[in-house]
Amino acid sequence: MRGQKSNTKAGMPRGYYAGRPQMAEPGRYHADRADGHLAKKNKAAELAQRQNERRVSERQKKQRAAQNRYERKLARRKKALRRNRREKARWQQCRVISFSNLLLAFIGFLFIVSFSVVLVLNLRTIYYYDIQAQDLVQKTGMSAEAIRENYDTLIDYNLITNRVPKLEFPDFPMSRQGEIHFREVKRIFILLQAFCAVSGVMMVFWLVRKLLYRDYGSLKLISLFTVLIPSALGILAVWNWEGFFTQFHELFFDNEYWLFDPITDPVINILPDVFFLHCLSAVIFFILLGGLLTGAAYRFATRKYRQKDVRTK
Repeated sequence: MRGQKSNTKAGMPRGYYAGRPQMAEPGRYHADRADGHLAKKNKAAELAQRQNERRVSERQKKQRAAQNRYERKLARRKKALRRNRREKARWQQCRVISFSNLLLAFIGFLFIVSFSVVLVLNLRTIYYYDIQAQDLVQKTGMSAEAIRENYDTLIDYNLITNRVPKLEFPDFPMSRQGEIHFREVKRIFILLQAFCAVSGVMMVFWLVRKLLYRDYGSLKLISLFTVLIPSALGILAVWNWEGFFTQFHELFFDNEYWLFDPITDPVINILPDVFFLHCLSAVIFFILLGGLLTGAAYRFATRKYRQKDVRTK
């Protein structure tokens, strides 16, 4: 109608906006968008918090595991320290001088002595050296091979594995007294070899039982016996060899058949006194060596009781 203001835009039909949805309020869009950003931010914060809590939980688990390991290690150290203290107290209370230790030390000393004698008996190198050193070829008029053959016959006769009932030298006659003396010497060597075997077995079993209970006193006594006694005998032998040699034969033989006559028993010409001195020196050397090795074993077995245990502190 003319004179009335039209509510429609020019060129648009009436009712164009009537069927279309109405637009939201101008500030509503920005509010919804802000709420979306806030929700995302809160979700990211929650995720970061959960991750942080997970890391803290894992760190605490690792710390607890490390603490448990440290406590177990500390407990093992304390247990080892208590065990070492008990062992030290047991070792300190263990008497070195006891009946069992003295008996074992005596058996061990006799074993080392008998073993040394048997070893020197079979160590024929000493005599082979004396053939040249004492000029036995020149003194006896025999060859070195013949002298060695007669000496080997004598040594083989004294071995426990030899079943020959009578000694016969290839190049020397022998009197009745000489035969009796060599038979007595063989009896002594047979007893020494048998005692060496028996005492060695006894000492090994008994010593193992002692060591299992950490009783090392017998080792110390064996070392003392095998060092002091042979040293004293060696000093006496060097100081007066003739008297020592005579007293030795008078102690082990109840007759004087050991005094050989070079005419009836010419084998004495190839057995000079210096050779017996060398044999005694070798026996004392091996006895002292056994004593030193026994003392070293004692020192090695008791080393942890003489030093501070730094690792258990």
